Order: sequence, then structure tokens, then C-alpha cells
Amino acid sequence: MKAIMVMYDSLRRDLLSCNGGPIPTPNFERLAARTVCFDRCYVGSLPCMPARRELHTGRYNFLHRDWGPIEPFDDSMPQILKQNGVYTHLTTDHYHYVEDGGATYHSRYSSWECYRGQESDTWIADLTPPPAEYSPHLIGTKNMNGTLAVMRRRGGWQNDHNREMLHTSADYPMHHTFDNGLDFLDRNAAYDNWFLQIETFDPHEPFTVPGEFESNWFSPDNPFVPDWPPYAKVDEDAETVEGMRKKYFALTQFCDQQLGRVLDKMDQLDLWKDTMLIVNTDHGFFLAEHDWWGKGAAPNYEELVHTPLFIWDPRSPETAGQRRQALVQTIDLAPTLLDFFGMPIPTDMQGKSLSDTIARDVPVRKYAIFGYHGAPVGVTDGRWVLLRAVADKSTPVYEYTHMPTHMRALFSVEEMRTATMAPAFSFTKGAPVMKIESKPNPRFVNALEEGEDLLFDLQNDPAQLCPLDNAAEKQRLLNALAVLLQDSDAPAEAYDRYGLARP
Repeated sequence: MKAIMVMYDSLRRDLLSCNGGPIPTPNFERLAARTVCFDRCYVGSLPCMPARRELHTGRYNFLHRDWGPIEPFDDSMPQILKQNGVYTHLTTDHYHYVEDGGATYHSRYSSWECYRGQESDTWIADLTPPPAEYSPHLIGTKNMNGTLAVMRRRGGWQNDHNREMLHTSADYPMHHTFDNGLDFLDRNAAYDNWFLQIETFDPHEPFTVPGEFESNWFSPDNPFVPDWPPYAKVDEDAETVEGMRKKYFALTQFCDQQLGRVLDKMDQLDLWKDTMLIVNTDHGFFLAEHDWWGKGAAPNYEELVHTPLFIWDPRSPETAGQRRQALVQTIDLAPTLLDFFGMPIPTDMQGKSLSDTIARDVPVRKYAIFGYHGAPVGVTDGRWVLLRAVADKSTPVYEYTHMPTHMRALFSVEEMRTATMAPAFSFTKGAPVMKIESKPNPRFVNALEEGEDLLFDLQNDPAQLCPLDNAAEKQRLLNALAVLLQDSDAPAEAYDRYGLARP
């Protein structure tokens, strides 16, 4: 058996033309015609590395941990495959894999490659003192507080140095990433038992894109320079909003072109007959919907949490071009791949294999939950969705971990002084874990104020413009949330933080 995953970052489901969106994406249309398209796929843990931990482990991350590495007790899908005779290869330009908070993911694969230069990756070394002003690619700096403003200015100028290496589309990190994946296929298509993960940081911001794609949306006589929005409220004028959206549209078309290269290679090598193909993302991105840019600081509306997912299973060829309504999540991908390769699914994985869902739309769950660590939580049945505010912000939050790292730094000595040992959770293989005081991002925590729960009926209000006051539906979803926390062996403080009674 063979499998390929093509994974994007911040790819919007609703904007793809195959889903009725405004971005012409012919290769996603080709993909939709060859695969099963899931209409109710949701994230679990936000943002980037928490989602990738779910991709490996098949279980929710955000109830116990913020951004962090794979833990010693985790069941890692690529590692399980590797240990059982399946060669696994990761090719990526997602630079968080080679930072402190992600540095145990790539080494779970048999081999890997990482291409440099995305966003504020500390790649090009240029000691020229940066000017006092912001990079021309940034907008929204007036929404930043002092510390964030300094970080954003530094990141902007680092990114500008990285862009100095981009002359043609072939120079872009995403192009290199797909080159490596296609080389793997050319070398290894004739062999059996391998899993290839082609993962790109695009269309994550900044929306840096080659000129041939930008020209689809902008006249060379009237260029639009900014391409990097903040995680903040929109207070830019309509022209800036339109320009930023078009930048994202152009980058998504670049992503579509790269997807086409994979589809062409599968055609050329006749891989459809025996190779699973999964195309997915970690989350979406706000492009001024609900008056927000980015993610994190806004409520977790559909644009962020309702994601595209396409799967081709060669064991069910009759399903090509069909759509599925079953409620699925990122945590289902690890069990799906393990099942495809004929391997038992670890008991600690909460996700379910989607093999029967692909074949016959068999449901795998009634409810799904999603959120950031310590911040508001969402629960949905695929039609109704409740965005639950933190009910008691004074309730402490902890990191439960053997791997005390943040995104780009180790835990500080001051943080480690708060550490105690907590008893083992059901999924830590009998090992106690460090319990360390956490300080969730206050912008994320305040995305909803106490008592500001938002309930929506997505069938009648897919744009989530009209929150409802329906006590019965709200209580049903809260009851489901409490059960899912129990099933996840959530820490005791999670119930207090969300104002829930234990089931």
C-alpha cells in the first residue's frame, strides 16, 4: 500500500471554486472529481503545531497543552508506520518544525527535508540595522501593543530579507517542497509500503506570491504591495481589504498549481490504482469576515474551523466525485492511514478510521470540539454550533507535558519553578507529567467575553450573522461538550473554566 498527503496551512474551504468560492482553482476541481469531498470537516486544536500533534496522535491536544512538541507518551502515526515497515518521508517549508516548539515532529519520519524562507523564518542573516518604520508588506500595526509591535516589525524585516532570494516561482519554498515530493515519487513509485507527506506553509500569511499569479488580480500599472495582515480587528479602508483578499486569492492559485503537479504525477505513474491521497489543511483564516483579520483574537467562526478535506481511497474507486456529510476532524487522519496500511489503531487515539465513511458516509461521531488552549471552546454537531466563552477567567490553566517548550523558546526558569508532578492521564502510558502554570494568550482568551456565548444554526445561517437564544439547543451542546471533556480525560480545571458540571 502507498499513501500521499498534501497538506496546506490556512487554506480556506469556502473560497475554493470546487466549493462555490470566488478563487478559480481548476486543480482543486480536478481533485474533487477524483476523490471524496468532506463537507463537514472541522479542526480540533488550534493553531499550527497543536493541529499537527493531532495529525500524529489522533487525539485532541488543546485540553492539556498549548503549542509544543510530540511527547514521549504520544502515539505518532508516522513513527508507527516507520516501525512497522512503511517508509515515511516529510517534505515541507513549514519552518516551525525546526523551532523549539516543533522539533520532535520531523524526526518521527524515516527521512525529511525542510526548505527555508517562509514568513519570519530566521534564515537570511543580514545585520544591516532595520529602519524604524514597518515593512511595506505589513498592515494593521496600529492595532498592536508595544511588545507585539516590536515583534511584528522585526518579523517583517526578517521576511523582507528572506524575499531577496525569490526571483522566479521556482525559487519559492513551496515550489521546492513540491519538487522534493515529486522526486520522491519518481524514485519510489515502483516500490510498495511508503507514505509521503508534502506539506507547505502556504497560503499562510504573508501572502507572498510570484508575479504570474499576482497579475491575475492586479494591474502592473496599479500594484498593491501589502500582503501581511495582523491578528486583529479590521480598521483598514475598503481598498486595502479588497487588495489583501486578492493577495490571498493569488497565493491560493499558486497552491492550486502545485497541487496540479501532484495530480499530473499520479496520472503519469498510474498511482491512482493503489495509492491513497489525502489533501487537507490545519485551519482557515479570516480575511475581514466578521471584521477580523487572521486568527486567535476573534471568535472561532466557520471561516477558521470548517476546513477542506479530500480523500481518495483506491479500495473504493466508485466514490470518485462524491461528497460526504459525516462529521469528521483532523484527529481522524492518523487512524485512517494506520487502517489503510493494515495496522491496529492505538487505544489512546480518539479519532476514527474514515474507510467506511469514504465508502458509504458512515458516521464516526455525533459531536466535535475545537479551540485554543485555555481559550473559548467550540462544539458542533455539524448543523448547530456553540462558541463557548471562558466562564471563569480566574480558573488557573496548566500545561501538562514532558517537553517544556513554547513556539520559539524553552519554558523560562520562572515558569519551571511552578512545576509539580501530576498523576498520569489515561493516555500518558502510566507516566506522571509535569503540571506547569500556563499563561494563555490574553487576546485569545478574550475572543469571547464571559457570558458572550454564541449559538448558530448553520443550516439557516451559514455566514453566522444571527446568534440565537435557544436554551434547549445550547444546553444540548454543553452536555455534549462535558461528555467529550470526560472522554478526553480533561483536567479538572477545564470543567470550571468552561462552567460545566462533570457528566
